[in-house]
Amino acid sequence: MRPSRWLAGIVRLGLVGALVFGHAATTDGPAEAVTAVTDDQPSTLGRPLIGGADPSVIKVGDLYVSAKAVDGGIAVRTASTLEDVATAPRHQVWQDTGNLGEVWAPEIVHHDGRYRIYFAAGRGAAHRMYHISSASPDSGYSAAVKVALPDDKWAIDGVPFTFGGQRWFVWSGWSGDTNVEQNLYIARMSSPTASTGGRYVISQPRESWERVVGNPYINEAPQPIVDPNGQLHVAYSANGSWSDNYCIADLRLRAGGDPTYVWDWYKSNGCLFGSHASTMMSGWDPTLNVDGPGHHTFVLPRGDVAAGPPSGNRFPTMFHAVAKGRPYSWSNRYWYSGTAVWWSNTTYRRANVPGPTTNVGYSLKFFE
Repeated sequence: MRPSRWLAGIVRLGLVGALVFGHAATTDGPAEAVTAVTDDQPSTLGRPLIGGADPSVIKVGDLYVSAKAVDGGIAVRTASTLEDVATAPRHQVWQDTGNLGEVWAPEIVHHDGRYRIYFAAGRGAAHRMYHISSASPDSGYSAAVKVALPDDKWAIDGVPFTFGGQRWFVWSGWSGDTNVEQNLYIARMSSPTASTGGRYVISQPRESWERVVGNPYINEAPQPIVDPNGQLHVAYSANGSWSDNYCIADLRLRAGGDPTYVWDWYKSNGCLFGSHASTMMSGWDPTLNVDGPGHHTFVLPRGDVAAGPPSGNRFPTMFHAVAKGRPYSWSNRYWYSGTAVWWSNTTYRRANVPGPTTNVGYSLKFFE
């Protein structure tokens, strides 16, 4: 995402490269170069679908539903296939008439019989999470309501989910009021817009492979999903989205673990989807066709984290990236369709922290 778009003045765009999850796709060669795009412009190529960043797509019945920040508000598209989302009519379902500020990374789910879109809005240190909802996918949305999160600090990329019979919310935020680093936080929710109890950090960008790009260092775009063993994962993006080192990594909650206890989470030992071999986890290959893949979405029924497929079946994903051969910049990003598969018996290792130093379970391999 835009970890610190408000600091965009200090960010040097036009970098080349990037990180991508897991094994590279089977392909005859690199993707065709993509010309610079206007945000929200459909692509004429196969896999890259539409200009822009931060995809969010779910499937409700036979309908694919996407949400995207466009023109100072949020637009929804619906289509009968994932690829057709790019050319489907765009419905502007919310506009920032209250002058909240920059609108970032809407996440759509279908919970409790309603379509719910969570998004960040604000300027600088004022970014907070907001919520709108409707009974229909592309019209009739409510006014924006601020999501009441513990400590009321800078927050972006929030996603709701249910695990173990409890509502949860996971997001990227600051520990204090200044942008030193972006951590991942989790909190219990008592309703779609209200938390209960405290916020708990579950990941900080402290590993060398997620500190290739810094000032600030970045953990963002968390995407929860439950594996075939019933264990909770939070796949997330690391390194700055302004660089070609952007990549996707994984957090895995140990079996029977407490989601609010940081040492019950085990982190992948490198990027699972990225474009630099030097930062990939051992056994995972860099991408062939794109640079800087990140801020992905698992295309799940209703956005239900427990609806992931069983082991051995590929399931659809979307992510944003820049085609190899193009300068890496925000303006050159596209939504790409891809797939992922559960990868069993994968060991995550750590040292010098409480608890066992290894944990074995499912990981993820991503494909372009």
